[in-house]
Amino acid sequence: MDLENVNTEKWLDLGLEYGVKIIGAILIWIIGSWIIKKLITTSAKLMTKAGYDKSLQSFLSNLISWVLKILLIITLLGTLGVPTTSFAAIIAAAGLAIGLALQGSLGNFAGGVLIMIFKPFKMGDLIEAQGEIGVVKQIEIFTTKLTGLSNKEIIIPNGALSNGNIVNYSTEGTRRVDLVFGVSYDADIKKTKDVLMNVLTSHPLVIDTPAPTVNVKELADSSVNFAVRPWCKVEDYWTVFFDVTENTKLALDAAGIEIPYPHQVEIHKQA
Repeated sequence: MDLENVNTEKWLDLGLEYGVKIIGAILIWIIGSWIIKKLITTSAKLMTKAGYDKSLQSFLSNLISWVLKILLIITLLGTLGVPTTSFAAIIAAAGLAIGLALQGSLGNFAGGVLIMIFKPFKMGDLIEAQGEIGVVKQIEIFTTKLTGLSNKEIIIPNGALSNGNIVNYSTEGTRRVDLVFGVSYDADIKKTKDVLMNVLTSHPLVIDTPAPTVNVKELADSSVNFAVRPWCKVEDYWTVFFDVTENTKLALDAAGIEIPYPHQVEIHKQA
């Protein structure tokens, strides 16, 4: 038998064998990806129908997606002729090294699980954590995404988030706006309190319960400072903050109550 013909047949057989495997792997990837997408969509609908919290839905969908994709990759390797038993053994043998290398990621995963269990916040809540303030946009396996007050995206690792202090401004549904205004020592305290309280009670976004308060906070060096405390819904915080500040200045001016400020006295020398 001609050696050249034998080699040709050998290469053809190998090409046919691996060609079929590669085509099969591509088909499995396409079909598998489609099935995973359908399963995630279906599971999301079922969780919505069952009344699952949106934060939990997002976390579970993310987790299901990762698990199914790993299973798909293992299936592909098996189709290409890589022994899955050997592959599993390699993963087990390298597990310790991978665990040490990915301590941070594993900690973030554990943090995500703790957030889902204890629910310190949910999607849509306004929180302050790790020195950042923002609305919870998405809770993923390893990270939580916030939308900052200036519409920037903030990504915080779940490990740090679950181990740190979290201030949730949305839990109670209302917030207190803490403001301080100083007036002259010559001003009548009762009249000043009436003017400030009228500013609060006349604002449509300041709520009645809890009731707004106006109190003398301190007798400072050059002013009598009043603590002004209106309450409002969480989403109205900044509107009330800015409106009350502006309206207070206008109301005090209209009432003839002076707000102290440094004065410069110009001295003219005679020639």
